[in-house]
Amino acid sequence: MLLQIYWDIDPTLFRLGPLAPRWYGLLFASGFLIGFYLMRHVYRREDKPVQDLDILLFYLLGGTIIGARLGHILFYAPGYYFSNPVEILMIQRGGLASHGGVIGVVFAIWLYCRRRENQPFLWLLDRLAAPVALTGSLIRLGNFFNSEILGTPTDLPWGVVFERAARIRQGIEAIPLHPVQLYESLCYLLIFGVLWRLYQRWGAETPRGLLIGMFFALIFGARIVLEFFKLRQIHFEAALPLGMSMGQLLSIPVVALGLWLWIRAETPSSSPVRS
Repeated sequence: MLLQIYWDIDPTLFRLGPLAPRWYGLLFASGFLIGFYLMRHVYRREDKPVQDLDILLFYLLGGTIIGARLGHILFYAPGYYFSNPVEILMIQRGGLASHGGVIGVVFAIWLYCRRRENQPFLWLLDRLAAPVALTGSLIRLGNFFNSEILGTPTDLPWGVVFERAARIRQGIEAIPLHPVQLYESLCYLLIFGVLWRLYQRWGAETPRGLLIGMFFALIFGARIVLEFFKLRQIHFEAALPLGMSMGQLLSIPVVALGLWLWIRAETPSSSPVRS
């Protein structure tokens, strides 16, 4: 008999009057909190002002949320939101795009670094690569708790029946689907491990552009592959070239940029810095 996993978890942790925190929000916030402590280790190791991290966190939160929201609006549903502009602010109803989030974060870091000569733009991107990968892993786990970003049907023994999604969404049957959110979460967690290990090995001698280049190439390369296991999220994707999804098309230039940064990064010294 085919083993199936039935998933019917309430995305809300608990309800206390108007207070109703969600698993997604908890995991999202946890990623930023853990990332903050990782960056504190980085700043102490390289003698950077730790007090700047409070300001950096503010920039990153703003860049992530604003960029992800605008990315969803512009890449996936511009007609709807431009016809219903009030909905743009209804972020609690969902609608965040990871590609927009990355653009927002990069722009926020550029703004942050403009007045901080001791924290160059590419230097900071390299140091943030591992924490951001970990945050991405936790966010995809949050998508799993929300029963969203669903996979295609599968007869594999780890297929998941998203009962909640089948009840509330039209066109979703109560059949086993690839838990693609978990696939992505695991990939991003492994990439975090590789990036953090490399930073721990080289420290201040980490080749400029290497870690962010690996981040772009590996994270969005994994995204291109895993999109083949996802259900279409928007109707116009069926008309895109080569049967690709919007997520795949948006990932291609990011992978190309990542490979360029990765290849041009200098070879690290044979004697890693230790602290």
